[in-house]
Amino acid sequence: MGVPKQQGQTHQLLLLLVVLSLAYSLSCATGRRAHEGQVGFTERGLASWYGPGFNGRATASGETYDMYDHTAAHKTLPLGTVVEVRNRDNGKRTTVRINDRGPFVRGRVIDLSYTAAEELDMLGPGTAPIELRVLQTAELAPQPGGFWLQVAAFQEKSHANDLRRKLRSSQPKVQVQSHDGWYRVLVGPFKNRKQAEKAERQLRQLGYRPVLKTGA
Repeated sequence: MGVPKQQGQTHQLLLLLVVLSLAYSLSCATGRRAHEGQVGFTERGLASWYGPGFNGRATASGETYDMYDHTAAHKTLPLGTVVEVRNRDNGKRTTVRINDRGPFVRGRVIDLSYTAAEELDMLGPGTAPIELRVLQTAELAPQPGGFWLQVAAFQEKSHANDLRRKLRSSQPKVQVQSHDGWYRVLVGPFKNRKQAEKAERQLRQLGYRPVLKTGA
């Protein structure tokens, strides 16, 4: 006895929907791999943080972990990538540089420094649902719309870290990034030129001669 025509069409339609759904999922996964680490890439999941127990230890990048710096660990993003992290519960944001690997707990996508977690108001809970967005690739090239101040560049990493600590009291967004054998001390990113120029004036009053970098 044959299958009624209407029932056969229904089965064909269901099969087509399943195939289209699988194709869409594969396309999304492929697109994610293709764009991971590039400016604009976003990812959602749980964030955690690590602090005193790891402070002073070596990170995957070779840097010494400083729980008061704006850094984080990620499983796959290139070391040196700068990302903005938004707490989806309260809307608070922070900017960090990926310099370590982790977290190695299922469901978690990023492990933040103490300072970054504090800015997201997630120290107490320990974890928070977040969305991260890549602001700058690991190659240090300023991206369109991004404003940075390069305060100095050293060939000795210790000198760059010393300056970063000195600047932290007046500039909350201070980073050390390595490229071509140089360690650059950067302040930023800033959302607009006005904010960057305000920070530049503050730094000049302290005796520094920062250079404004922008891809705009």
